Amino acid sequence: MRLKAREAGIDLRQIAGTGPAGRILHEDLDAFLLRGPEAERKPGLSEKSGVTDVKIVGLRRRIAEKMALSKSRIPHITIVEEVNVSPLEDLRATLNKKPTAERPKLTLLPFLMRAMVKALAEQPNLNALFDDEAGVVHQHAGIHLGIATQTTGGLMVPVVKHAEARDIFGCALELNRIAERARDGTATREELTGSTITITSLGALGGIATTPVINHPEVAIVGVNKMMIRPVWDGTTFVPRKMMNLSSSFDHRVVDGWDAAVFVQRLKELLENPALLFVDV
Repeated sequence: MRLKAREAGIDLRQIAGTGPAGRILHEDLDAFLLRGPEAERKPGLSEKSGVTDVKIVGLRRRIAEKMALSKSRIPHITIVEEVNVSPLEDLRATLNKKPTAERPKLTLLPFLMRAMVKALAEQPNLNALFDDEAGVVHQHAGIHLGIATQTTGGLMVPVVKHAEARDIFGCALELNRIAERARDGTATREELTGSTITITSLGALGGIATTPVINHPEVAIVGVNKMMIRPVWDGTTFVPRKMMNLSSSFDHRVVDGWDAAVFVQRLKELLENPALLFVDV
């Protein structure tokens, strides 16, 4: 058998023996010669070939076209700021102890929605749509928050209309309603259009920082990154704090870097001091 293997140019170590204690039999060598050496490779390491073509159609195509439009027309400026959300998380845990139909359990998003309402009242130029062909920025009095939502059909942006007229629980209720309708495919065109500024969040998958793409023709988008415990210097020692980064992008044609930074810092102040969300300051 060794002579036969040597004449065939085969290393017997390539052959899996089926005899006692893994001994290689003549039948194993004959089978190997019939199959060829490629068949002895482990399946996980085998070479693969072939190409699968997936045509981009329907909603996926519309998403692709809108993203291309946003990136080709809008010069983005992105600011990433870390936020200490430990006080907010303590407050959220307290508010969530006794949920009711009118006061549902709160995620972080309703707090961010209320923070954006307050910050936009001070900078209405960010709650706007830019008609770049006409050269006109349409500043809206009503704050209609688009919420980027992943569904089985692709990315959709249901809209919480008139967030300025909703308290934190009202924001949560409407957010839950439209997100569910987007996910189950029952959202109407009215519920999926008309946003004036957008929030995007990947939750626990959000990474340390992202570079959100503006929802054209809006001029700003706020991205939520994942929360994690980090050591923070308090002046005398490092202490554990729940930290989260906000990644916010702005249309640099109509939003100066200074204005973008002021907006982000105001969001940081409101989220780090959540009592301010419930008072007029």
